[in-house]
Amino acid sequence: MIVRSFQLSDYMPTKQLLELSLSEECCEKTWDAFARQLSLDGELVVVAQLELDSEVRTVGVAIGTVDQNNGYYYRLAVHPEFRNQGIGKALVGKLEQKFQQRKVRNIMVAADEHTEMMLPFFEQFGYGTQHVLRSLKQLRIVAG
Repeated sequence: MIVRSFQLSDYMPTKQLLELSLSEECCEKTWDAFARQLSLDGELVVVAQLELDSEVRTVGVAIGTVDQNNGYYYRLAVHPEFRNQGIGKALVGKLEQKFQQRKVRNIMVAADEHTEMMLPFFEQFGYGTQHVLRSLKQLRIVAG
């Protein structure tokens, strides 16, 4: 598995992955924030790829952002066929590394009605309730 920052060639595979992995409403919200994050700092959008049958497939994406010197996991999506195989863990690890390189004050999970069910997943990495931001309107990638 390769986990790396987003590149322009990842645009269509990432769009397809988000459409497949998220609800329509969540995908629309995510796509807008995704575009804003790319314009601010594309290094904080990471993709996971697997080579399958001599073809490289994008199987996961994580969108992070830094706002007011805090790092935020905004959205995490893994292709349904490849869940529970460590892809989400690898994406979180890569983003955490990028946040640490930027020396952010805190690392938080941005939670909304679409990601609430992901909180137990983030708890295994030490992101408990004190690391959850529920008012996403504060984030500039959401507010615009």
